[in-house]
Amino acid sequence: MRANMKAYDMVIKNGIIVTATDVYKADIGIKNEKIIEIAKEIDSNSAGNVIDATDKYVFPGAIDVHTHLDMPFGGTVSSDNFETGTVAAAYGGTTTIIDFALQSKGESLKKALEIWHNKAQGKAFIDYGFHIAITDMNDEILDEMKELIKEGYPSFKLFMTYEGLRVNDDVLLKALLLAKEEGGLICVHAENFYIIDYLVKKFIREGKTHPKFHALSRPTIAEWEAVSRAVKIAQFANAPLYIVHLSCMEALKEVTYARNRGLPIMAETCPQYLLLSEERYEEEGFNGAKYVMSPPLRSSEHLQALWEGLKCGQLQVVSTDHCPFFLKGQKDLGKDSFDKIPNGAPGIELRLALLFSYGVMTKRITLQQFVEIISTNPAKIFGLYPQKGTIAIGSDADLVIFDPSIERRVTKELLHENVDYTPYEGFRITGLPVATIVRGEVVIKDGKLVGQKGYGKFLKRKNLMVV
Repeated sequence: MRANMKAYDMVIKNGIIVTATDVYKADIGIKNEKIIEIAKEIDSNSAGNVIDATDKYVFPGAIDVHTHLDMPFGGTVSSDNFETGTVAAAYGGTTTIIDFALQSKGESLKKALEIWHNKAQGKAFIDYGFHIAITDMNDEILDEMKELIKEGYPSFKLFMTYEGLRVNDDVLLKALLLAKEEGGLICVHAENFYIIDYLVKKFIREGKTHPKFHALSRPTIAEWEAVSRAVKIAQFANAPLYIVHLSCMEALKEVTYARNRGLPIMAETCPQYLLLSEERYEEEGFNGAKYVMSPPLRSSEHLQALWEGLKCGQLQVVSTDHCPFFLKGQKDLGKDSFDKIPNGAPGIELRLALLFSYGVMTKRITLQQFVEIISTNPAKIFGLYPQKGTIAIGSDADLVIFDPSIERRVTKELLHENVDYTPYEGFRITGLPVATIVRGEVVIKDGKLVGQKGYGKFLKRKNLMVV
């Protein structure tokens, strides 16, 4: 049937379409939440909505697979919930998030999911899914994992550090073996608990309580050792493994060595580990607390190594680990001691702009690699591809229209995250999303929120891929 005989809900005209493999100019026809036509020219006379994307890029909607919305931590709760957090995500060009449903001790995984579904229900402006963070393992939990993988919850997170959250190697091994057999994926927060515990207690005993001692208590060797151990346990189990928020070159070398040997090991990093260095902890007064996160910021040579890891394909994803806390009223719970500062920082809104500005524009990565690490790889790894993560006929009409000519200086006032600072204050960015479309519905247009609260849909996931 000829394009001009079809009725479209929306047509995007004259855009430069970018996927993980191609860059080309074409129109996109959308109907019933799906992309139904991609052609050099589509007659838009029958379209309900026409968007002119001349001189702009059209990317597949970005997918952030590491967020912490409305999450209890350190005696408080992360300041973005599923309403404010998904609004900020949409402003930044993200159309899908995967958040973490955190199991409490003695609680079933289904109970954790029930709690997180209640947090998100009716609030999200974009689509969402859940990983399950396991903190308490027994035979009943293993049986639950099998059942939940079949029900569309195939990814699980295990912590190798944090008192009350960490699991031992026995639990990690059992989870890897089960996930391998059932088609699931284990994600790990890899830091050595005992090294960190020793240093935290040592610094406090010595009266060293400034925020910078958070970073000094979590040296690269703590991450390096834990990544190495997790990779070897996964190798024994012959199971895929996904390492979250990798921050240092030593850990990257472990991942690279494993991948070069054909092991199904994957890893993400985050913008903060690509763009911010440990010098930030020396900011005046208590301001270093803005950057208290785990793992901490590293020295500048690690930043360059991570960029190289992205360029060479040894790092597959850039997510945000968005876990915001107000500096006043939340972070300052630790004003007398760094170990009481809630760990985490905002970042859900600026991921695309920062990666485009400091990755694509500086030629550290190509346009296609940019799309791969913010959309296509996350979709493939976590069971959303090709519904999400690409621009193809039959895929969800999740699209970002991105204007590369916009220049801005980052300020807190520019952003929509529910927090009183941004770690990227003063950064110069080139390029911003001017429209964010989720399943054919415009959520953000020309700097205005036009989407509907509760439009975001929960996503069941299957068919995870190793990339």
